[in-house]
Amino acid sequence: MGIHSLRIQHALLVVFGLLAPVASASAQDGMQPIAVTPDALVWKDAPSLPKGAQTTIVAGDPTKPGMFVVRAKWPPNYRIPPHTHPNVEMVTVLAGTVFVAEGDKLDQGKGKMMTAGSFYAMPAGHPHYVWTGTEGATIQVQSIGPTAIDYVSRADDPRAQ
Repeated sequence: MGIHSLRIQHALLVVFGLLAPVASASAQDGMQPIAVTPDALVWKDAPSLPKGAQTTIVAGDPTKPGMFVVRAKWPPNYRIPPHTHPNVEMVTVLAGTVFVAEGDKLDQGKGKMMTAGSFYAMPAGHPHYVWTGTEGATIQVQSIGPTAIDYVSRADDPRAQ
């Protein structure tokens, strides 16, 4: 068996090993099945994000302990300055194009282009920033709450303005 096969086996064990506790936990935590259609979503302005963003809660409650799913719509040429989250952030780009970069200073020359269908994840406390191109974007964030957004520079926080 080659090293590549061993790495694949290891990766599968890690994935399935991580999923098993989640499956058994959901059976124990009283979670009920849900199904949400796009027309049921209520979009609202997001005061913790720069003006122009709208968000909607798909499942869970990001202000409370437990799993949650939220979506965000960002307009064309939109930027979220360097920030962190107290938890792992897992993002799927649903529509449009998002650029994501790591660091505590916004530099649009360093971003990785993420088109619809792309996924990225940021570790807890890891400084990063994002922006859209000329078409805007819709993303979906999955994580475990409670969550927050903490801007690297207080001057960038729209709640402080």
